[in-house]
Amino acid sequence: MFKPIRLPFIDVLKENLSHGPRLIQVVLGPRQVGKTTGILHYLKSEWKDKFIYASADALFNATPEWVMEKWQEARRQRRLLALDEIQKVENWAEVVKKLWDEDTKENRSVPCILLGSSSLELHRGLSESLTGRFRQIRAHHWNYRESHEGYRLSFEEYLKFGGYPGSYPFRKDEQEWATYLKTSIIETVVEKDILKNHTVKSPALFKQAFELLISYPAQEISYTKLLGQLQDKGNTELVKYYLKLYEGAFLIRALDKFSTSPVRAKSSSPKILPLCPAFYYTHILEEYSRSERGRAFELVVGSQLNRLGLDLYYWRERNDEVDFVVKRGKSLWAIEVKSGREKSLKGLEAFQKKFPAARVVMITPENYFDFEKDPIRFLTA
Repeated sequence: MFKPIRLPFIDVLKENLSHGPRLIQVVLGPRQVGKTTGILHYLKSEWKDKFIYASADALFNATPEWVMEKWQEARRQRRLLALDEIQKVENWAEVVKKLWDEDTKENRSVPCILLGSSSLELHRGLSESLTGRFRQIRAHHWNYRESHEGYRLSFEEYLKFGGYPGSYPFRKDEQEWATYLKTSIIETVVEKDILKNHTVKSPALFKQAFELLISYPAQEISYTKLLGQLQDKGNTELVKYYLKLYEGAFLIRALDKFSTSPVRAKSSSPKILPLCPAFYYTHILEEYSRSERGRAFELVVGSQLNRLGLDLYYWRERNDEVDFVVKRGKSLWAIEVKSGREKSLKGLEAFQKKFPAARVVMITPENYFDFEKDPIRFLTA
């Protein structure tokens, strides 16, 4: 049974709308994690009938004229405007810029929320047309606390099924759950958010790449090795392009190796971080082995660190390694994830020797809940 919960991005949105200049609020995040549901619940409870909501997803052909029509309606009625899946509208950013600048010139304001599930499409419009006119808010896959409060998932269940709340009611039948996740979420994202908007030479190879990538959770792997396992000829630039597209659709993040040389960091082998444990478990669909559970726990920690919006890396030199490195301004944290697997602390010691200002942190199943509750406080403490 589902218990309604208020996701963190709603509090950020409320704060932004309540204070400061009326910038456009841009909410980005994966499909099916509650962006629309959360925003509609917030608007209905706190804006009552003073808002207009419309989705480009419901239209066969969402045109710039549709955006103009909705914006002018919000102007006339003095209401907040929320436009969902805005990236589906051709030249949406130029239209929004024109309307926003008209309002600014006339000293009026239409409170505006834009939602989307394709960061590549949205970032292009934001950077090219809307610079200085928006604030970005990130929605994320559900973490353990949200999943437990909303659907009473145990932590062991979260390590398998965690991420997409719509899939949780199917978890008692693992095959049905996996079918739902693959067909209703992953394939929809691949088809609608990626292949429809980006040129991919071989869609079949592209989909095969995703299956391959999620089989290496929280693991460093060379581009050459990844390419060698794909059933086609190509080069490492092809793999990098695939990773960029999957990152843009909020499915996977490829972590660079931490280095004081940006060039060296970008040329390193990536550490593959699926952004929720559900992806990895579709590859397993039976009880985790000890090492598999350790990988699942490590990717859960990495996914939570990814929510912070800070610089996130891994580190390795010869046989010394650190699971995650977090950088915020001058602050640097070296993070080791320990889940019962025997792991040497030599990597942490070597990292701290090379970077003496770094703070060393150990995250285990015992202290994970404190970490998830307030990651920054946990790290700084």
